Amino acid sequence: WQIMIHGESYKVIVAEAAKLALENNRKATGVDQNHFERVFIVKLLPDRDDPKKVAGAVGFSVREHKIYIFKCKTALLGTGGCVNIFKTRSTAEGQGRAWFPVWNSGSNLIMAVEYGGQMGRSESRPA
Repeated sequence: WQIMIHGESYKVIVAEAAKLALENNRKATGVDQNHFERVFIVKLLPDRDDPKKVAGAVGFSVREHKIYIFKCKTALLGTGGCVNIFKTRSTAEGQGRAWFPVWNSGSNLIMAVEYGGQMGRSESRPA
């Protein structure tokens, strides 16, 4: 059996669960703000004792004139892929159309490699 959930309905369900999880985390940790939106991370910060371990990140808000410096014990790098690395099959106006933002150059993937992360089959498929 399969339950059909359309994109909009599913987003509401997931958003409510995420909102509740963040609220529970705020209560448990006492941290007022534990969720930051629209922050563009430009550099991961190495651990002082182990340079291959991430200890934080530096970023800036894409909507306000703010710089953020994050300190962490564990980092999860959830980034998008690379756009426009392959030539499109369509001609003329098809070149400018993309599913993902055209400014996503793939530099985000290199952040993980700089700290010993391994990449495999990124943006590719078997022949």
